[in-house]
Amino acid sequence: MSAHYPGRPAIDAYGSGGFRFAGMSHQGSILILPSGVYGWDNSDFSPVFTEKDEIEFLLLGTGKDMLRPSKQVRDAIAARGLALDYMSTGSAVRTWNVLLAEGRRVAAALVAVEEAW
Repeated sequence: MSAHYPGRPAIDAYGSGGFRFAGMSHQGSILILPSGVYGWDNSDFSPVFTEKDEIEFLLLGTGKDMLRPSKQVRDAIAARGLALDYMSTGSAVRTWNVLLAEGRRVAAALVAVEEAW
């Protein structure tokens, strides 16, 4: 998996099936790790686990609505010693930007939504 953007940028906008950050846009869901921003297929959390020592918890944006992740996902994340906080993607984007500004060690998995920019 190659980085779409190296680093952890603030998210400027979301919707229309993608995200805007660092003067660029990405169509589809994204995974933001200490090593960069990656396109994400909404199911593969293994990249998070390879960088787990660099993060405190995973922020999961579940789409337009807040949906509880499956027990399998929750257990896999907990088994690796990570905390999980899930919410709608809009709430997760706002939370991400605040936590990033605070210098927190957080990763984000954000499901794209079709709302307007």
